[in-house]
Amino acid sequence: MIPAMRLYRATLVVFCLSAPMLHAQDEGCPPVADSETAKTEILRQLRLAPDETDARLLSDDLWRIWTEAPDARAQELLDEGMRQREGYDFLGARDTFDALVDYCPDYAEGYNQRAFASFLRQEYDQALIDLDAALQIDPRHVAALSGKALTLMGLGRQDEAQAILREALRLNRWLSERGLLTGPPETDI
Repeated sequence: MIPAMRLYRATLVVFCLSAPMLHAQDEGCPPVADSETAKTEILRQLRLAPDETDARLLSDDLWRIWTEAPDARAQELLDEGMRQREGYDFLGARDTFDALVDYCPDYAEGYNQRAFASFLRQEYDQALIDLDAALQIDPRHVAALSGKALTLMGLGRQDEAQAILREALRLNRWLSERGLLTGPPETDI
């Protein structure tokens, strides 16, 4: 009887000590940091950028915001998925981004990066679903907008692609995709 009591107490102690860790793991992804003010200012400066060089520096600032994940676990998944994609492991990247999206469903960049992996595999329908999810979360995500335009082009939906491209160019007229614009340029770009 005494050994059984010791085992029970040991089990109880282990459970009590590990309960906070189990609870912390179950909490999920924290909220995405509010960066709307910073993005608004960068987008304002982009509209005023005198040339592509200045615009590229401002775009880098946007990328720093977009790729700042909500916590260390999300950052690790994002970074790993991007490394996999850069190493042409598109399926592995997509699996990693799946884990990121499952963990942080309110983080737009998880969807955007998964869309890019799908786009590179020419799985345009899947990419479009993820781009729409990213844009639902962050409607001014210029990279997701330009990615959506390219994806629609890949699907042969040129009129829609041009409309989305014009929307992206209204946010950043210096996008490299501007060369894909057809027809007369709009005065508000």
